[in-house]
Amino acid sequence: MPKQSPSRRFVVGSPFNRPAGPEVPPEEYAAQDQVTHDKYGLGRVVTVEGEEALVIDFGSRLMRIKLPCAKMSKL
Repeated sequence: MPKQSPSRRFVVGSPFNRPAGPEVPPEEYAAQDQVTHDKYGLGRVVTVEGEEALVIDFGSRLMRIKLPCAKMSKL
């Protein structure tokens, strides 16, 4: 019979016990918004697919980017 691991103990003052900071609301995108992506560069939103994804025109190609995307920001 395998041994069960003991429950983890709470250590006061541990940096891992800190609550998360204030929650940042996700960016809202609309058609024709300009965005910048770390890999693809400057682009313009063509289609918004709800809160799930965006279709963005980066000039040389159209890309579908899933949301949220940490590498992309709205200008």
